[in-house]
Amino acid sequence: MFCPADLGRLGPVRMRAVQSRVAAAAVIVIAAALALTDCSHAKKAPTIKSTVRPGVAPVPPSQGAYFGARVEQRQGTARFEKGLGREMDIVSAYRSWDQPFPGQSDLAALGADRFLMLSWDGGDIRAILSGGQDTVIRQQARAVKAIGKPLFLRWRREMDRREIRKEIGSPADYVAAWKHIREIFRQEKADNAAWIWCPSAKGFVSSSAAAYYPGDDQVDWLCADVYPEPPGEYVELAQLVTPFLDWARVRPKPIMIGQFGVPRAYGSRRAEWLRKAAQTLQDPRIKAVVYDNDDVVAQGVRTRYSLDGDQPAMSAMRELATTPHFNPRNLPVSSG
Repeated sequence: MFCPADLGRLGPVRMRAVQSRVAAAAVIVIAAALALTDCSHAKKAPTIKSTVRPGVAPVPPSQGAYFGARVEQRQGTARFEKGLGREMDIVSAYRSWDQPFPGQSDLAALGADRFLMLSWDGGDIRAILSGGQDTVIRQQARAVKAIGKPLFLRWRREMDRREIRKEIGSPADYVAAWKHIREIFRQEKADNAAWIWCPSAKGFVSSSAAAYYPGDDQVDWLCADVYPEPPGEYVELAQLVTPFLDWARVRPKPIMIGQFGVPRAYGSRRAEWLRKAAQTLQDPRIKAVVYDNDDVVAQGVRTRYSLDGDQPAMSAMRELATTPHFNPRNLPVSSG
């Protein structure tokens, strides 16, 4: 092995030969480093590209992420926003397949400077593919267009869940139905809807969710719903959401966390969970986050995510919502 200290014992000729070999080796090392640098750039996430018309449908903020919530009816949006100390960017609402929208609560949300996110559930996949549901689809597309404001639209969220696979059919069936619905919306010129594809985060642990992806040309925002499962076991949001983020990073799409929640079963650790979640959600590719401030029933089990009556957790949520990163439109923040 050659050591630098041996240079002093070499003659001039041998010294020059060694120096030449060292210089050549240095060039090889530098070239290899540059090659590795180029490779690392190649693996970086692609630049986010909006696929909707600015001013017509919601585009991602240039910095930070929109903040929103689904709020239980008895609490109401206004009361929840008072606790936050600011108006939300997004109000989340749910509608069944043939339920008319917008409803009165939707119109109230749209009356302020907020985006509405409609989660549109249901629809018999086989009937959709056969054209038997075209009348309903056109009615809903015309209703969305008539709103005349940008909104988010999630059709058949969490389509990867095991308990609804019989309703959904195969991934190929789901993708074909998605494309059929989008085509009718295109025909009706309902361009004010940004289409959100939103499976469960758990589906990226099992790798089942990716099979339902309709394709980059069909989706405007990537999304996942993120909940601790089982609800009694303490698990950080970072652990829950990482498999989805790893999958989504290679696509040039803005990312939304369409629903996330901390169960009441976490008790005094709810505020801690939310503060750590706020750090995780500041990932630069996440452009919208929506808290589920309600109860969720899954597989017959009701889990409470509402922050109502839990002042420490609500204070932690207020910290998250009023952080500049989650207030990209610089909406007014009240003291408190």
